[in-house]
Amino acid sequence: MSFNNLPLIEPVLKALSNEGYTKPTSIQQKSIPVILQHKDLLGCAQTGTGKTAAFAIPILQLMHQEQQMNTNNRRNIKALILTPTRELAIQIEESFRAYGRYLDLRHLVIFGGVSQHNQVNTLRRGVDILIATPGRLLDLMNQNLLSLRDVKFFVLDEADRMLDMGFVHDVKKIIAKLPVQRQTLFFSATMPPEIQQLANVLLKNPVKVEVTPVSSTADTIQQELYYTEKEHKRSLLIHLLKDTTIKNALVFARTKHGADKIAKDLNRSGINADAIHGNKSQNARQNALQNFKAKTTRILVATDIAARGIDIDELTHVINYELPNVPETYVHRIGRTGRAGASGIAISFCDGEEKAYLKDIQKLIAKQIPVVQDHPFAMAIANDVIRPALKKTVRHVRQQDSGQKRQFGRSFSRRTA
Repeated sequence: MSFNNLPLIEPVLKALSNEGYTKPTSIQQKSIPVILQHKDLLGCAQTGTGKTAAFAIPILQLMHQEQQMNTNNRRNIKALILTPTRELAIQIEESFRAYGRYLDLRHLVIFGGVSQHNQVNTLRRGVDILIATPGRLLDLMNQNLLSLRDVKFFVLDEADRMLDMGFVHDVKKIIAKLPVQRQTLFFSATMPPEIQQLANVLLKNPVKVEVTPVSSTADTIQQELYYTEKEHKRSLLIHLLKDTTIKNALVFARTKHGADKIAKDLNRSGINADAIHGNKSQNARQNALQNFKAKTTRILVATDIAARGIDIDELTHVINYELPNVPETYVHRIGRTGRAGASGIAISFCDGEEKAYLKDIQKLIAKQIPVVQDHPFAMAIANDVIRPALKKTVRHVRQQDSGQKRQFGRSFSRRTA
């Protein structure tokens, strides 16, 4: 199927063609017709499936069609897209700009960490589509600088990440200010009970679209596991990155401090790296991201929250310097590579304290991650691999010894009878 087979108007198709889009992804193919029919939608899809276009394209078309029928030229916020991180908000706004290039619709992205001055000035000039993070949106609402009373389309994106970041209460405050009559689109990579309850409250007779369960990893991603001691991870990472075939890599750390330390260690070793996390200023985060996209920075070290919304073309490697304690996060992390049919490599380090996390991950993805044993920083004994095999061998030898003893006893008895 091509985008031409979907009920899309010519200006949207022209913009998609300019972006090089020819075939919709599975979630786009399933979601766009539903949204164009003004139905609420519950989308469950993991990262990298193209869900931003799945909601942005039909919202732009519906708003354009309504604009054509409405003689009122007032610019009020009619579409609100709520998303957890600044990076993701910026990326969504870029998508609306690209897909709506030939439509007369104004859009604005607002987020915290920067002055509100320019954001407020743009709001006063009139905005049709607002992309926002919860904190800054609530702040401007409390200052009576914007109103949501005219919103007709509401998108809650990355709902599970909202929960992880503690934004659920802020989201509920925002929802309380929305008109009852609206079209709601709800997207989440996972559906824990609290998120399911929120969806039940928000949505009216929704159509559920589920694409690639979160427990699955793309076949295009080659997964590798390195057992190593915690104190050897830095040396192992530097050792691997000396391989110049690793063109770029997104390295995941568990903490902000850890991300900074890894980036500093890599730079000291002559490997061009930068870190991105919530404690960095907005300008620093954007510069780090732009440099990585432009390939002037080879390695980007990120925390999970900061990495949401990072979409890098031709990302060859993802490296889990530390395994996540939530198994679904592993799937999200490695899904940054191997996108759109391209191949990618996901490397994970595992120390003794992380074996329980590894067990949960392998249970979720229903496969054993292949172990690379031939490296200079391997554990003295990779317990998860060697010890079970050793126990099995010892058991087998003992069973053989017992059998031989029993056989000898029977033979001796026959001879002396």
